[in-house]
Amino acid sequence: MSGPQCCSNPPTLDSASGAGHVENLAGLNTYVSGSLQSKLAVFLISDIFGYEAPNFRKLADKVAAAGFYVVAPDFFYGEPYDPNNPDRPLSVWIKDHGPDKGYEDAKLVIDALKSKGVSSIGAAGFCWGAKVVAELAKDPLIQAAVMLHPSFVIVDDIKSVKVPIAILGAEHDHMSPPELLKQFDEILKASEVDSYVKIFPKVAHGWSVRYDVNDLAAVSSANEAQQDMLEWFAKYVK
Repeated sequence: MSGPQCCSNPPTLDSASGAGHVENLAGLNTYVSGSLQSKLAVFLISDIFGYEAPNFRKLADKVAAAGFYVVAPDFFYGEPYDPNNPDRPLSVWIKDHGPDKGYEDAKLVIDALKSKGVSSIGAAGFCWGAKVVAELAKDPLIQAAVMLHPSFVIVDDIKSVKVPIAILGAEHDHMSPPELLKQFDEILKASEVDSYVKIFPKVAHGWSVRYDVNDLAAVSSANEAQQDMLEWFAKYVK
């Protein structure tokens, strides 16, 4: 995940944002929204800017309003990527916060959800988080997966996916260009896994959560991607 694109439009983090609350889940500070009574959980895995991004939490609340118990853990242990910190460039930061560690933590979160009585789990990953979701979808530890503008995800990952998966990508994306997503689509169509691959026109990497709330076109594209994600979970997390 090199290059400026994954780091463009960094959000202004706000620990107080969202209608939910933060609690400890599997040893991780986790933004939680919605009711456990539904027994249906959606697990949101953020991009490198972490779980305090207001648009990300707003999305968690939207998913909760659709009837899911939503958890969004802090996989970065209080150190999301900060593009303004010259001592921690992305190449250094990522060594301490690789998706492999995220995957190990995610398995603990899933165990914790099951211990709370959750019967079905969907996971959505954004950029960095999409790689974690790809790993979860291989075991399979979840019932449905959604990847939005993925980073690090490769063809071999997609060949190993065992649960229904939706992949939402951008027309302008160096991290997961349309050509790569079309490869993913061909692999999935040749498999027995139900899948949905969509490339959104006129948007760039990160558009589904790193949008300008004052840009109507950007908001519209983000809402469309979020609705696609919700419909996928409504279909398979039940």
